[in-house]
Amino acid sequence: MDFSLPPLFILCTILFAFTLAGVVKGVIGMGLPTVAVGILGLVMAPAQAAAILVIPSLITNVWQLAAGPRFGALVRRMWPLLACTCLGTWGGMWVFAGLGMGWAPAALGLVLIAYALLGLSAVQLKVPPHAEPWLAPLVGAVTGVIVAATGIFVVPAVPYLQALELEREDLIQALGLNFTVSTIALAGGLAQAGLLQTEVAGPALLAMFAALAGMFLGQRLRARISPAMFRRCFFSGLLVLGGHLALRGLF
Repeated sequence: MDFSLPPLFILCTILFAFTLAGVVKGVIGMGLPTVAVGILGLVMAPAQAAAILVIPSLITNVWQLAAGPRFGALVRRMWPLLACTCLGTWGGMWVFAGLGMGWAPAALGLVLIAYALLGLSAVQLKVPPHAEPWLAPLVGAVTGVIVAATGIFVVPAVPYLQALELEREDLIQALGLNFTVSTIALAGGLAQAGLLQTEVAGPALLAMFAALAGMFLGQRLRARISPAMFRRCFFSGLLVLGGHLALRGLF
C-alpha cells in the first residue's frame, strides 16, 4: 500500500481506530466498520481502509452472528436484502473502477454525516410487512453501492433492520448476518479490483487483535455506562469526523 505518512504513525492509527471501534461494537453491537474506516479515512484512501477492515470485520461479525437464536429464520427473511447488497457492491466496484477516486473521502464523510444525523434524531422508522418484498432489495442495492464507494455498510441497511421492530436478540443477530455478508461481498469486490494484496495481511492482523480487545472491553463497559449517553457521544463524534472528511474531500 502506498502510504505517504510514516509507517509507525499508520500502524498506531490502525491500532487506535480498531480498538476504539471494537469498544463501540462491544457496547452497542455495531459501529466497527463505521468508526474504523472513518478514522482511517483521515490517513489513507477509503479503499485501503476497507482492505484492512475485511478480516477484523468478518471475525467480529461471525462472533456476533453465532450468538443469536434464529439464524435460519433470519436468513429466509433477509435473503433479498443480502443478495442485493452483494450485487450492489460488486456492480458498484465495477463502475467505480473506471472512475477517479478523488471524491471517495468526501463520499465517506457525507455517509458518516447522514448516519450520525439519523442516529441523533428521535425519528422512529417502521417498515410494514407488505413493504418488505420490494423495499428489502432496494435497500440492499443502495447499501451495496455505498459499500463499494466508502467501505461502510450501515446505511441504509441498519436503519431498515431497526425499522423491522425485531426483538433485541433477533436484531443483534440480524445485524451480525448483514455485516457478515456485506464484509464477504466487500472482500470479493476488493479482490476483483486487485486491492486485497499480501501487504495488507500485517495491518489486518493487528486490526483484528485490536478490535477483539476493544470488543472485550466494550462488553465489560456495557453494564457500567448508560447506552443512551454512549450512543449520543458515538453519533456526535461521527458527525464531527464526517464533517471533517467531507470538507477535506470537497475543498
